[in-house]
Amino acid sequence: MLTTLIWDVDGTLADTERDGHRVAFNQAFTEAGLNWHWSVELYGELLQVTGGKERILFYVQHYQPDFTQADLKGFIAHLHQRKTYFYTQLLNTGVIPLRVGVERLLREAKAAGIRLAIATTTTPENVTELLKATLGAESLTWFECIAAGDIVPAKKPAPDIYQYVVEQMQVRPEQCLALEDSANGLKAALGAGIKTVITRNDYTRADDFTGASLVLESLGEGNKSLTEPSDYIDLASLQQLMQGFQEQVGA
Repeated sequence: MLTTLIWDVDGTLADTERDGHRVAFNQAFTEAGLNWHWSVELYGELLQVTGGKERILFYVQHYQPDFTQADLKGFIAHLHQRKTYFYTQLLNTGVIPLRVGVERLLREAKAAGIRLAIATTTTPENVTELLKATLGAESLTWFECIAAGDIVPAKKPAPDIYQYVVEQMQVRPEQCLALEDSANGLKAALGAGIKTVITRNDYTRADDFTGASLVLESLGEGNKSLTEPSDYIDLASLQQLMQGFQEQVGA
């Protein structure tokens, strides 16, 4: 019944935000001669805005109201491009590993013939560099659809990115399960009619996950079953979840 796993990237595949994207943003600001600095705490607030370029614009509007540029959109686009460069450089140093259980579940799903996809607001370059740095270049072929960046006009929490994946893969939403880490990601997946498992992190721990099928600290490693969901989730556990959903619908 479960045919497709759709993965978010930042915060879900890896804890990329605090020590990855945030650091790269600050490096881009310094290079541009800006005295802006995004602290760990401030970045947590800015994460409520999805999309890097959108996040910079929000910061300018709310924290740097006196900042002016003749072509603000172009300035932000260039700044974000440089941030992406610094981020990929960080990835190549190997300092950002996959989250606990991610590689295990990806390999298990692939071996079982489960279709894999990615639905994220980050850039395609960020996705490919993360996958290559953590799983090797071959892993790029594991995912039938990598939907990233500006491929759809409206970013999460809009459901557009998930709807795009479903359409591209010609699969029904009820056959899919999304893996997310944030309230915005959850809203996007649910808006597309896709059941969602959350692996929260330090930045999203206080988010409202109403509607999630399961909320975890991580996917876990070890040998435990769904009766202890905070410790371990495998493909069989996810199949059980999906079967339970279908039985409830049919009751």
